[in-house]
Amino acid sequence: MRNRSLIAALALLAAPLTAFAAETLKVPFEYHKLDNGLKVVLSKDATAPTATVTVYYNIGFRNEPKGRTGFAHLFEHLMFQGSKSLGKMEFARLIEKNGGVMNGSTRFDFTNYYQVVPANTVETVLWAEADRMKGLAIDQDNLTNQQGVVKNEVKVNVLNQPYGGFPWIDMPMAANTNWQNAHNFYGDLAELDAATLQDAKAFFETYYAPNNAVVVVSGDIDPAQTLTWIRKYFGPIKASTLPTRPDISEPNQTAEKRAVKEYLEAPRPAIAVGYHAPKRMTPEYFALALIDQILLQGKDSRLYQALVQEKGYTDDVSGGINAELGNLFDISGPTLFQAYLFHDKSTPAAAILDTFDAEVEKLRNAPIDKATLDLARVKARSWLYGEMEGFFGFGKANLLASFALFDDDPGKINTLEAEFDKVTPELIQKTAQEYLRKTNRTILTVPGKPEPPRVQKPVGL
Repeated sequence: MRNRSLIAALALLAAPLTAFAAETLKVPFEYHKLDNGLKVVLSKDATAPTATVTVYYNIGFRNEPKGRTGFAHLFEHLMFQGSKSLGKMEFARLIEKNGGVMNGSTRFDFTNYYQVVPANTVETVLWAEADRMKGLAIDQDNLTNQQGVVKNEVKVNVLNQPYGGFPWIDMPMAANTNWQNAHNFYGDLAELDAATLQDAKAFFETYYAPNNAVVVVSGDIDPAQTLTWIRKYFGPIKASTLPTRPDISEPNQTAEKRAVKEYLEAPRPAIAVGYHAPKRMTPEYFALALIDQILLQGKDSRLYQALVQEKGYTDDVSGGINAELGNLFDISGPTLFQAYLFHDKSTPAAAILDTFDAEVEKLRNAPIDKATLDLARVKARSWLYGEMEGFFGFGKANLLASFALFDDDPGKINTLEAEFDKVTPELIQKTAQEYLRKTNRTILTVPGKPEPPRVQKPVGL
């Protein structure tokens, strides 16, 4: 059944462009708010007998305490260490025993927990999520254990990898000025060690509260019954007193930045170019999203054609808006549009930049033609439908949660195609001129592993 919905979406993408006005994305949903401030989004889709249950907390990397880098991520791990009614790791076992899959993640502006389960187990999952929201088991043993787990994760995923933080950690730290956006969000090992039990309890009591969260349930559900369960299990949980949110604004960049990141075991050099993006959900933001499709996404993109097909400088070009840590809509504050690639040592970075800049300048110097804009819109629409289908429909829940959390309006999910359709060639050029200027960018390079010294043989041997 799931394949049928995908086939229908692809058929829509293949339809003549004139048909799109009548055939646009319409996600059914209900939006509610409980007395304690909890936001609730319910979306019925009977395509398959499954449901996605997600809880998003409005706390992420940006808002973690200074001197406690990596704390938001550490706390994500603590949420699986038990609650009032469930022992250590019993939450995970409960989901698995019921035939579901689950995970959690920490991003710039939120921490989320999600489960994809058989639809008949939704009440059980809601009870379990509410149980840990109202009474997480925070003790010194759990804290010490997870500090060790996270430190090992940092070592394995970043410190001991040839390109461990490139560019997903390295670029925000190089391009941004405000500490909230520019610190090492995966965590400094010494600061992870310094987190105290008191820190953990205060963090939980402040941010893991119903008035700082949204619950989304989508799939083969009865919305009225699901709302009844949510009121039953989440309704009695008390709201917290939320602190004033920190200033996460970024100053206007007026000069190009250059940074070098050494990864001694990196076998090849790498280069990334990052631009500060327009404010989310503005006309310019949607224009940049289409620029992303034109320049960067797919083998028909201009950068792929120029750098891979024509010059042979690399075998691929990657990136996007909020690349590596989500998508262009599941972020609230300042973000970057970036492109990155790996190349041979025989290819100078300057040559790559010259080719890169030539493609960017084409967008800055003249409006694109109608065929290019139409193709960019189709690609953006294809991305959107693919995102909706992602991970058994979790992608749809992610977008609904993000629009509820950041915009207080999950209905924005149904406006995205119309916003892409409003973008004109003139707006594309204007956006490129303002945001793809060299003075708005950061260039980050990885030199690559040094060549071993040559041993010169003695003459005559």
